[in-house]
Amino acid sequence: MLEKLAQIEKNYEELTEQISSPEIMSDMKTYARVMKQHSDLGELVEKIRAVRKMQEDLQGARDIVEAADDDEMRELAGLEIVELEEKLTAAEEELKVLLLPKDPNDEKNVILEIRAGTGGDEATLFAAEVLRMYARYAERQGWKMEILETSDTGVGGIKDATAVIEGDNVYSKLRYESGVHRVQRVPQTETSGRIHTSAITVAVLPEAEEVDVQINQNDLRIDTFCSSGPGGQSVNTTYSAVRITHLPTNVVVSMQDEKSQIKNREKAMRVLRARLQELEEQKQHDALSAERKSMVGSGDRSEKIRTYNFKENRVSDHRIGLTVHQLELVMEGQLDEFIESLTTHYQTEKLKAESVSA
Repeated sequence: MLEKLAQIEKNYEELTEQISSPEIMSDMKTYARVMKQHSDLGELVEKIRAVRKMQEDLQGARDIVEAADDDEMRELAGLEIVELEEKLTAAEEELKVLLLPKDPNDEKNVILEIRAGTGGDEATLFAAEVLRMYARYAERQGWKMEILETSDTGVGGIKDATAVIEGDNVYSKLRYESGVHRVQRVPQTETSGRIHTSAITVAVLPEAEEVDVQINQNDLRIDTFCSSGPGGQSVNTTYSAVRITHLPTNVVVSMQDEKSQIKNREKAMRVLRARLQELEEQKQHDALSAERKSMVGSGDRSEKIRTYNFKENRVSDHRIGLTVHQLELVMEGQLDEFIESLTTHYQTEKLKAESVSA
């Protein structure tokens, strides 16, 4: 471990020197790559040095206790030892988390897919509310969210929706939102006041770049057709809607929100790449079933992860046993408590798995 930490510091110092090198600065592509590596190591090196400083201070306090003739001095040093030991334990745990292997998808944008499940109109209404919830959360994070495709209902709900969320570390924060979200409440159309249970599915896919997923154009069947639904004069008059079928996997993506066929095709390809990457990663997860047991699982959409109970004003995450009695705030995008608790939980599971394998 000490050798690993020393090597990390050495790499960081070398990158620091490279940043100011005229050769590196003259090549913008290389400079951006070096800056990214330097930034990625910055927090880790800062924590390494902080831990080392605490260790030195702790040893100094212990030396005083052993050598001092003054009782008051020994007592003060003893109090400092207790405080430093607590801080050092916490800092070492934080360092272990920072040393965990990074998921290459953590910094990526995401494709968010929401679909109404069981529950009829009530499920579609809740799907629309959850889409808005994530839009508000994205806004709070300073991210950009763009709706790519929606299938609206006549009652103000949505059967399904696809959106892209762009920003810093989007996937790392939203990755544990995939699964079944259940709602329990009295629908507006319910005359007897009975509570109904409905469900929707949420899928969070890291957006794949062209370099991540190689798509052979010969494997694609691209169909164009007239748009349907709201859209103005171009509806049913121009072939602007696009349906792309990936023949080897039979994955189908349709897009018709834009009046331009080119724009619809670009959006459809973004979604297709994300879905194909998900399929590939699913194969890898299936091959590592033992590891999956200590993680979030497969992100399987049949897995109930959270319940929103409107009558009791509570939201419960079933994976970590966390319940919050502030449903209105959660629906306004205040998801931080859930997202931070889930991240901490799964980081702890990773640390356990690492210690077992070591």
